Amino acid sequence: MPNPSTLADTLARIAAQDPTLHAFAAVRGLADALREQSRLHGPLAGLAVAVKDIFDTADLPTRYGSPIYAHCEPRTDAVIVGALRRAGALVIGKSATTEFAYLHPAATHNPRAPGHTPGGSSAGSAAAVAAGLVPLAVGSQTGGSVIRPASYCGVAGFKPSFGLLPTGGMKCFSWSLDTVGLFAPDVGQLAWFAQALSGHPLALDKAPRDDWVVRVLDDYAWGALSPSQHKAMEQAQRALQAAGARVQRLPAPAWLGAAFRAHDRIQGFEAVRALAREFDYHADQLSPLLRDYLSGAMQVQPADYAQALRTAAQARAQCAEWMHGCDAVLTPSAPDEAPAGYASTGASTWNRAWTLLHLPCVNVPGATGVQGLPMGLQLVGGAGADQACLQLAAFLEAALRTAG
Repeated sequence: MPNPSTLADTLARIAAQDPTLHAFAAVRGLADALREQSRLHGPLAGLAVAVKDIFDTADLPTRYGSPIYAHCEPRTDAVIVGALRRAGALVIGKSATTEFAYLHPAATHNPRAPGHTPGGSSAGSAAAVAAGLVPLAVGSQTGGSVIRPASYCGVAGFKPSFGLLPTGGMKCFSWSLDTVGLFAPDVGQLAWFAQALSGHPLALDKAPRDDWVVRVLDDYAWGALSPSQHKAMEQAQRALQAAGARVQRLPAPAWLGAAFRAHDRIQGFEAVRALAREFDYHADQLSPLLRDYLSGAMQVQPADYAQALRTAAQARAQCAEWMHGCDAVLTPSAPDEAPAGYASTGASTWNRAWTLLHLPCVNVPGATGVQGLPMGLQLVGGAGADQACLQLAAFLEAALRTAG
């Protein structure tokens, strides 16, 4: 488990590095942190955790990545923040997010790929862990906002089954898709963190399996593999087979493409309603990127939304049947290595369908792309099979290390 450092050391690291990294939107003072720590007990006691700045916190400002909320001071905690405190964690600060967890980039840099985006929307959470400023962080995913930045920053990321971690007190973007996610340096710490927060048995077994069955798809409805994706997938498949796992290659099922297309309609319809006040009263303070997205999403009609929900429900049922006989699906975590520059956070193309299907997903670090930058591998588990997905992710992580 993470080695707790003194609060003074943690805050000193943040003070030294964050002026150039920009992973934090707000940070506690030492005296305040010491007072809070003295009241905390539990499995996470002594650990500083960064929380994405779309979750309300009663003792830190919450700005949702938007100037509209520059002076927002919530009077209560989001439910996941309460879970952190009850588990003994100290919320050391609010990690930077893109605007309302959409695509307008945060100021955060990527410590593992200087000059390249850290991804979005949980940019600050992934970067803070990757830079060693904190051992653990909380983010969220509506499309690919945990798995993609974890891939770009070379850390472990967990998007659990929908509803495993509570979203109350989180700024909503899409109530059918929003999912609380977690970051850690490796999968073992990630699983332990998830167990401490959820109360479910998610920590890794002491006697791990080696008879895993992993599926790899021959094609994808959303595009072909890039050279970096191909390189990372080859690394992973060789490592898995060398460690004793069985890899099955199959064509992509038709329902997967339908799920991918339904995601856009569901997210758009719900985002228009979730951000109604911001659009109606503060449109001039929205980025053009988000304002144009919401304007376009207003074209999604209630009948289109209802059909997309039916498509999603059908795809979940078909997926549950299709997953029989395997432990997880292996895909790339992102379209490529982190794009150069900071104008874009990259695309969630390789995550959207799995988010809509409400399945557990883990970004496994350890592979690289053609430029030598981190290139994550996504394991997608069966419905509700979060522990098995994490266990297999740890197996793949170890196999990649062994393979060198």
